[in-house]
Amino acid sequence: QVQLVESGGGSVQSGGSLTLSCAASEYTASMGWFRQPPGKEREGVAAIDSNGGTKYASSVEGRFTISQDTAKNTLYLQMHSLKPEDTAMYYCAAGRGRLYGSLLLRSAYYNNWGQGTQVTVSS
Repeated sequence: QVQLVESGGGSVQSGGSLTLSCAASEYTASMGWFRQPPGKEREGVAAIDSNGGTKYASSVEGRFTISQDTAKNTLYLQMHSLKPEDTAMYYCAAGRGRLYGSLLLRSAYYNNWGQGTQVTVSS
């Protein structure tokens, strides 16, 4: 069981930036960030595979950047140009083995989840 602890959430104004971090208890080949806006289903935001390949939801592409420090087993999500619609609980997740392509943003392929960190963007 991989333990995941997110941090870095908070409240910002529209156009602002935040960086989320996720400390993992061990290395995992595929990791991702998901979010759940109030009253909506969880959705994939960004993910990274074992080769360093990345996948982004169209709604965040060009604004968010996912990265990983494998030496520290830490996953990051840099978020810029934040919008009110980015408001959500953000979760870090570790995938079931090696994931690639479209599978990276599908929550069903992740079996370890953090507790979440809240991001609130005000207009």
